[in-house]
Amino acid sequence: MANTATTTGERRPRYGDLLRTPGAWRFVLPGFLARQPIAMLGIGTVLLVEHSTGSYGAAGLVTAASGVAMALLSPQGGKLTDRFGQGAVLVPAVFLHTLAISLLIVLALREAPLWTLFAAAVPAGASTPPISPMVRARWSACLEKNSPLMTTAAAFESVTDEFTFVVGPVLATALCTGVHPAAGLIAEVALIIGGGLLFAAQRGTEPPARKRGAGAGSGADGDAAVRTDTGARTDEGRRGRGRARASGTGRSAQSALSVPGVRVLIPALLGIGAVFGGMQVSVAAFTQSVGEPELNGVLYGVFAAGNTMAALAVGAIRWKRNPHTRLLIAYPMLVLATLTLAVTAQLAPWLTLLGMLGLLAGLCVAPSMITSFTLVELLVPSAVRTEAFTWLTGAVALGQAAGSMTAGQLTDAFGAGTGFLAPLAGTGLALAALVTFRRWLSDRSGGGHSPRGVGHGAPVAVD
Repeated sequence: MANTATTTGERRPRYGDLLRTPGAWRFVLPGFLARQPIAMLGIGTVLLVEHSTGSYGAAGLVTAASGVAMALLSPQGGKLTDRFGQGAVLVPAVFLHTLAISLLIVLALREAPLWTLFAAAVPAGASTPPISPMVRARWSACLEKNSPLMTTAAAFESVTDEFTFVVGPVLATALCTGVHPAAGLIAEVALIIGGGLLFAAQRGTEPPARKRGAGAGSGADGDAAVRTDTGARTDEGRRGRGRARASGTGRSAQSALSVPGVRVLIPALLGIGAVFGGMQVSVAAFTQSVGEPELNGVLYGVFAAGNTMAALAVGAIRWKRNPHTRLLIAYPMLVLATLTLAVTAQLAPWLTLLGMLGLLAGLCVAPSMITSFTLVELLVPSAVRTEAFTWLTGAVALGQAAGSMTAGQLTDAFGAGTGFLAPLAGTGLALAALVTFRRWLSDRSGGGHSPRGVGHGAPVAVD
């Protein structure tokens, strides 16, 4: 596939430049539809199971089972995608997910034993197609590696993810509370069938599959290694390959987890997932406790809108600091926002103030998430990049599951306001891991500490 990118020179990168990449709209639009289910699955399951069992604790546990299965098994889907191609993995996953969700709906409506709901939730989560990693991998394939639009693409995808978490939960909540308790999950299935199959049909922008037996490829900068017309590697290629070996991302890297930076980014995304999961359950329980359940979608939408606004800003700013430095600045701000929200929720049922603090928390989520995915572009070999993206999105799902489960248990035991302690605990632990292993986040491909940005040999608009 020809690598194409709009040259932005010294000016600030624009989303319009990114979307003019040939073939972009063909996978962006169906990708947006197909990723809605990941935002609808959690809250749809919570509301359906709570309706059938009368317990937020049970609802949180079932949702957690789905999220854990997604987090643990979806990276294997990422490996299969890197090896066999996106379409070969996506189509069967869509149909398996449809069957599993249908079973979960039937069992919940028949008030089947709780263990049967767990049995259905596990395959439902495990079969969730990794649409977001697939879209990110397509951007990587369509853009030059050192294009100034790479961070813009990461920001655009985070904007899309955050907008998904605006639309998805609000839509699922409205359908579950206004139409039928199962309507949210039914809509989830419809979107994943339509969007997923249409996305799989866009073969022109699909990244090439890795041939069986091929190594993981060269590292982040090693991707620049090329052969001359006579077949000999250039000096730049040898230097790139050597740097890749030094950073642990060389040809021996058969898994994205062999890259140290990926291993430290996973807890960071776990913490962000805990914010999503904890907010979903806590906001639903809190609004119900004050007799305003219809405001659940509105308050969660305000939180997600903050994510979207911040993500738009992050993608448009010309950054001078390195991504790993930005992450170590942004994450403490997220912890402080969740601390303020948790403390306020214990004091009084002030929905307006809670909404404002939820907006603040949302504004702090996007910079950390975008920067984490930007680091993947710089640290991970292209041949295992889909797997790396899947590990991180799986970490979000696992954190979301843990946040939902913890918030549900706290809500049942101590009251609606205590559920907001779950996002605080998740981000606090993640920050401790980031600080402890921060050296793993540094790009070691040569130039990672340049004030111009990671991996760029000349000034560019976004690092």
